[in-house]
Amino acid sequence: MGKNLKEAVKMLEDSQRRTEEENGKKLISGDIPGPLQGRIQNIGEQGHMALLGHSLGAYISTLDKEKLRKLTTRILSDTTLWLCRIFRYENGCAYFHEEEREGLAKICRLAIHSRYEDFVVDGFNVLYNKKPVIYLSAAARPGLGQYLCNQLGLPFPCLCRVPCNTVFGSQHQMDVAFLEKLIKDDIERGRLPLLLVANAGTAAVGHTDKIGRLKELCEQYGIWLHVEGVNLATLALGYVSSSVLAAAKCDSMTMTPGPWLGLPAVPAVTLYKHDDPALTLVAGLTSNKPTDKLRALPLWLSLQYLGLDGFVERIKHACQLSQRLQESLKKVNYIKILVEDELSSPVVVFRFFQELPGSDPVFKAVPVPNMTPSGVGRERHSCDALNRWLGEQLKQLVPASGLTVMDLEAEGTCLRFSPLMTAAGAPTNQNRHGDQTGTATPVDTSGMSTLPLRRDSPMSQALDQLFWEHCIIALNSHNRPIMLGPSPFSCPTAFVS
Repeated sequence: MGKNLKEAVKMLEDSQRRTEEENGKKLISGDIPGPLQGRIQNIGEQGHMALLGHSLGAYISTLDKEKLRKLTTRILSDTTLWLCRIFRYENGCAYFHEEEREGLAKICRLAIHSRYEDFVVDGFNVLYNKKPVIYLSAAARPGLGQYLCNQLGLPFPCLCRVPCNTVFGSQHQMDVAFLEKLIKDDIERGRLPLLLVANAGTAAVGHTDKIGRLKELCEQYGIWLHVEGVNLATLALGYVSSSVLAAAKCDSMTMTPGPWLGLPAVPAVTLYKHDDPALTLVAGLTSNKPTDKLRALPLWLSLQYLGLDGFVERIKHACQLSQRLQESLKKVNYIKILVEDELSSPVVVFRFFQELPGSDPVFKAVPVPNMTPSGVGRERHSCDALNRWLGEQLKQLVPASGLTVMDLEAEGTCLRFSPLMTAAGAPTNQNRHGDQTGTATPVDTSGMSTLPLRRDSPMSQALDQLFWEHCIIALNSHNRPIMLGPSPFSCPTAFVS
């Protein structure tokens, strides 16, 4: 078949080309029967490299055992070294896994084996005498705690939910002072603080916990610190916020380079530091099977194809899209942006609001006479309905933007733009706003009839301004020029008195 990987790749490509020539046509979506028909997506050259890795892995697995062992060891060690250097994680090891949460479950097993020396012999009897505690932020992604308990066989009381800040700092950051109080209480009750899961980009709004302070707390009490979140991608950039940079000193962290780079079927990666290979083997983080090491092959090929500059450029591009959106949003009145770090945050969460006295403290008041609490509630409900409608319209206008609508407890209904999870898979161009030629994109205003807005209201003026600002989402995340027709918010029929 070939003397090396490069020759094997070339032979696979030539084989595919010959097949297409024999058929006399290229594969089109209509040729595929069943539910896949019409769903083929252009994944780009780097995506083809990732897919090629899976095919090549099947071929490599048939090699002689000794050659297979040497080759898979080299692939795993190279990929681990590259990732550790890119993300500033010195002397780390890597575990590649398909399920994004699987890496954290393995890390929890490693922490249990490290803290309970007799666990291998006595099993859960050791845990019964001194129950472990896993600390999760209230802003953690839904279902994470239940998943860990199911995977580890632990009861739910082993989970401790840490509330977020209520007075100082972001309301989406873990309350460090309250966490320390919880740790002290657990120690007094005879429990063992085992592991803390911190966020470098919460699932909802992309805010980062005070990882530096949390690291100090974990070292003080002997707790394993694990970090996850989309903001970890910025570790590859030249400028990194101090809160995210502190994640490079944590005990482990989970990343998802597949969505960041627009690579299909690429595994998630958990980087960790541990000196005992026997414990990592027992925990399932390492394996003696060469085929398990081949999980890194798609990423190994993709990293060689992209190179360091290509890797960093994709992450930098996504952050620039977020910054561009922030700059446009700042020009719009009556809009709140929930961005933690304007210079490097890859996530933008925003919402339209009408400032009312007596409403949520995040909204500053515009004088509205004789507004009762029930009136404030109705206005808040109207704002939420408006934001939901606006989100649906923008998603229809720009499907490739990846814009999502979500409900936050304090802020209400918000719109979330996270190009790092979508932009690499849907190529974008920041200069599209200079080319506004094309067919006008219609906007459905039928849903506006239920919104209690007047044409001269501050909310309607803000919405009108948004659509006349070149359609912000279209500027930042669409791959074809768009010219909007008249703003739907300037149409008298779109409003009720």
